[in-house]
Amino acid sequence: MTRSELTATCRRPPRCLGMERAQKQSGRKRPIGAGTAITLTVLLGLLVLAGVFLVVGWDTPQGPRGTEMSVRGYVAMALGTLITLALGGGLMALMFYSNRHGRD
Repeated sequence: MTRSELTATCRRPPRCLGMERAQKQSGRKRPIGAGTAITLTVLLGLLVLAGVFLVVGWDTPQGPRGTEMSVRGYVAMALGTLITLALGGGLMALMFYSNRHGRD
């Protein structure tokens, strides 16, 4: 819907369009709540854990205690990464397309 269509259907257009709230809160910053702080802490912890696994996994010993990855392994890893990124990008594109055309 365009702005003029929304204005025609609403009694108070700024409230219907969500502008009134944005104008009130534009000058103030809200403090971070406890839930947000906990979520950020957990996500940062997971990021650190992923980094630790990356370093440990990347520096595995070669030779008698470890094995080298073959060329097929690198090709499979690259293809898996590319396919996963393409799938994620395609799903995000479908989500935006659906949202733009009102099919949510």
